[in-house]
Amino acid sequence: MSDTPMPFLAHVAELRKRLLLAFAALAAATIASFSFTETLAEYLMHPVTGLSFVYLSPPELFLAYVRIAVLAGFVISSPVILFQVWLFVRPGLVRRERRAILTGLFFGAVFFASGAAFSFFVILPFTLRFFLQYATERIEAVFSFGEYVGFVTSLVLSFGAAFELPVVTAILAALGVVKGSALAKARRYAVLLVFILAAILTPPDVVSQVLLALPMLFLFEISVIVARRIERKADRRRAREEAEDAEA
Repeated sequence: MSDTPMPFLAHVAELRKRLLLAFAALAAATIASFSFTETLAEYLMHPVTGLSFVYLSPPELFLAYVRIAVLAGFVISSPVILFQVWLFVRPGLVRRERRAILTGLFFGAVFFASGAAFSFFVILPFTLRFFLQYATERIEAVFSFGEYVGFVTSLVLSFGAAFELPVVTAILAALGVVKGSALAKARRYAVLLVFILAAILTPPDVVSQVLLALPMLFLFEISVIVARRIERKADRRRAREEAEDAEA
């Protein structure tokens, strides 16, 4: 890494270049995904059995297909987008920070995919069964396809983002921004914040909010454990360096 700082305009030019490449990858993947949106739509409807879907306005089905294509395009292009992020931040990092960010990007993708899969295969069927039990002979359940796609998208993205909590905490702890002891002391405030975030991120129903809040609380406890281990490791390294300096 060069010791010469990059001029501000060079930073702006580099940022524009990375953003353009990321957007180009997203646009190309979205356009390619639009050709098999019907297959993706069938897969999204898999958790719902024995029900019919309708669309309530002329553009609703088309816009739902566009949303599906954008989501699929984001998934397909995410390696390119993450790589562009890495190339932009890499020159300004020291070796320890590079290792922390690179590890965080890898595990961030893994945890996001895990959260999205957990929400689609576990939480979504449970939520649908819960709401469908209120249907009666005179009140039949008929879903608007656009509303259903919005509900699934919101649920999947919310759980994917929530599962990033341990990764973000580990990165911040490795960079010395947060400490595990401070997180443990703030546990009561974290519980309140988790339920507020769950209410904001999920669709407007209590069931989805609770189903997101409970894994987030579990992930917070994991974050505390991870941050404490990193803090202890940093303390041992600092003590070793001080001992070496004293001997010198």
